[in-house]
Amino acid sequence: MRSRTIAVLGGGVGGLTAANELRRRLPAAHRVVLVEKGAQHAFAPSFLWLMTGDREPNQICRPLAGLPRRGVELVQAEVLGIAPALRKVSTSAREIGYDYLIVALGADLAPDAIPGLAGAAHTFFTFEGAAKLRDALATFPGGCIAVVVSAMPYKCPGAPHEGAMLIAEHFRRRGLSDKVRIHLFTPETQPMPVAGPRLGEAVRGMLQSKGIEFHPLHKLSAVDAGTRKLTFDNGLQFGYDLLVAIPPHRAPKTVVEAGLTNQTGWVPVDPHTLAANQGGIYAIGDIAAIPLPGRWKPDVPLMLPKAGVFAHAQAIVVAENIAAEIAGRPSRAAFCGDGYCMLEAGGDRAGFAFGNFFAQPSPDVRLREIGKAWHLGKVLFEKWWLAPPGLRRTSIGWVMKAGARIYGIPMTL
Repeated sequence: MRSRTIAVLGGGVGGLTAANELRRRLPAAHRVVLVEKGAQHAFAPSFLWLMTGDREPNQICRPLAGLPRRGVELVQAEVLGIAPALRKVSTSAREIGYDYLIVALGADLAPDAIPGLAGAAHTFFTFEGAAKLRDALATFPGGCIAVVVSAMPYKCPGAPHEGAMLIAEHFRRRGLSDKVRIHLFTPETQPMPVAGPRLGEAVRGMLQSKGIEFHPLHKLSAVDAGTRKLTFDNGLQFGYDLLVAIPPHRAPKTVVEAGLTNQTGWVPVDPHTLAANQGGIYAIGDIAAIPLPGRWKPDVPLMLPKAGVFAHAQAIVVAENIAAEIAGRPSRAAFCGDGYCMLEAGGDRAGFAFGNFFAQPSPDVRLREIGKAWHLGKVLFEKWWLAPPGLRRTSIGWVMKAGARIYGIPMTL
């Protein structure tokens, strides 16, 4: 059997899982090459805790080199180009030929897409942004905070609502609740519309219980940092003292230039196998475009949310199918559309949203009662994920894994 090379682009949740699963399933004769430009791996679900001061930067970061399994070739470099016809990837380090390619490059943030946003807003959607926002919140004396979803789609549909609630909790702990007003704006019709009206109403109630004003159907069009005013497409202008934004998202330039994206701006894939429309290429996680049954507005179809839980599950499916094809055996692995989310509400409490996003006639997602158990489940997953592969396979790792599974979190070692 000739040696095959599988190149994995991106060292986030999807890329790391795919590389590690391929290495576990394939004989050593086959190469698994992981390309990632960053030397540090940050656990994105913990950015909200970094924002509130509940985590220090070094608690949610690890050197990337310590996370892949032994035998995964790590190339620390930037992806400069993808040539599907030649089955080659060019990077800032070297050119890599491949038999199979897994694109897990995620979504780039594009604050420059909205006039004035880049220079005016804080964000908790990046490691650096969450750290800066922590300092801003720590010194904020009071006033109006605007949390704004600036465009669709965006990563982690629950994050804006979690962010607003954790900011409210931060000021409650400081005894400043009566001096801070929090407004959440979004172009969506309700909180997390992809999850259906029942979950949307539940989340709206969570926001209301924290004193957060929720404003649906507000599409941001411009920001004036000088006057601290937001302008929305519906003509509303709103003054703020502190702006926290979820910036517009777009696919990385190299993926677009390779001709892998469609009119949505993302990579269309088979919903169950994650295969793209070019031979030997798969796309997983935030970069992938997967339509769902139903619509969140009459002219806007539902799309699978961009979330780490889906990247994780998709990576396992792709790794199994590639390994099976190389070995010449059948595989029934398919991405089924199941997903979950711990929805942090503050006070070490969280809700647990879960369901089938492929359900007909529309996604079926529910929210379990808010409590400390779901928060603990997220903490366990954080500790497990940031542990090196060797530690994950020790008794400590198995305890973390078993504990997290009690709360419905699937993990792979």
